[in-house]
Amino acid sequence: MDSLPAAADEPGPVPEGWLLLTEPDSGPLEADFVQAAMRAPRWSAGPMTERFEQAFAERHGRAHGVAVASGLLGSWLALRALGIGPGDEVIASAYGWHQVAHAVTLAGARVVFSDIDYWSGCLDPARARPLVTPATRAVIAGNVNGHPAAWGGLRALARDQGLALIEDSTEALGSRYGGQPVGSFGDLSVFDFSGPGALNCGEGGMLLTDDDTLASELRYLRARSLGEQRSVSVGARVPLSARMSDITAALGLAQLLRLDEILERRRAVEAAYREHMLSFEGIKPPYVAPGVDEVHWMLYVVHLGKRFTASACAQVIDDLRTECIETALYCRPLHQQHAYGLLGWQRGQLPLAERIADRALALPFHGALEPDHVRFIVQTLKDSSINVGAGAAIY
Repeated sequence: MDSLPAAADEPGPVPEGWLLLTEPDSGPLEADFVQAAMRAPRWSAGPMTERFEQAFAERHGRAHGVAVASGLLGSWLALRALGIGPGDEVIASAYGWHQVAHAVTLAGARVVFSDIDYWSGCLDPARARPLVTPATRAVIAGNVNGHPAAWGGLRALARDQGLALIEDSTEALGSRYGGQPVGSFGDLSVFDFSGPGALNCGEGGMLLTDDDTLASELRYLRARSLGEQRSVSVGARVPLSARMSDITAALGLAQLLRLDEILERRRAVEAAYREHMLSFEGIKPPYVAPGVDEVHWMLYVVHLGKRFTASACAQVIDDLRTECIETALYCRPLHQQHAYGLLGWQRGQLPLAERIADRALALPFHGALEPDHVRFIVQTLKDSSINVGAGAAIY
């Protein structure tokens, strides 16, 4: 996400001893699958990609999976496949995984930011509904930091207004709502496989849909097929070069086969955080909405109280970095960023997103963290909160 910094101030190797926000969970299976892909005569548009697409779609109960080079490219392809471009509007949240909303601007459409549900951080269908105009073509909603959005209300909004519903599930792989996995609610669903997600290929993404026509169009727009590469003719629609390589797909397939194991290790880290946070004044357990069956957090995010000013939050981040703990504000809302400021958006227009973003702190969260690591992180956070004068921890 745009807010999360590197562990070091300058590019280069990560300093030894840092507790990082995220680390990939990799084992022998990943190495075996990647080596198998490298021995194949073709490293692109090969069998590993097809296997990954099929397995990922099956896990989410969808008919089609279309692997792509990144979630951003996948979102752009989704908008193109839906015929969305200049003159159209797309309602989205300014809070959460930014790359999906960026695709609206890249497609030439106008992004209309809607405020969020204060508790879940997800797009609020009640606040989005008044923003629908004759130019509105779609709604993009994300499962913010792993918490499923209100898909019942969002589905009703899309149905009532005749809009496409695009589900951004990048942050929530494994989470479930109303008995169904995230990724099963949108007309199109988008996943990104870069960090800090649980399934981490370094890069790459996936589109899911049950619509045969949309799936065919997505594959056409993704890249020219091998059969077309000897032709010099240009079609009516110009495709991108947005394939996922077979090597990346091999890594993704291995991660998918190990996903339950990966998520279980992350669950253990979450439990350790929860235990140690109980003695921290004002820090409550993460919110889980009614109807949500299971949440798998992308990062461990704590919401600091109003007594923490912006400068106090910045000091807390610096204090943790001094102790080699990588941390950051979870999200800087898009409407506060320069590119969207040029389009007329400014602070004050989305008060709930701003209120959460100003004090939502992302802490390291991955399966390699030991209980002693978590204890040290939480203790350092407590000590820093006292140092900045924002309140005392209860021991």
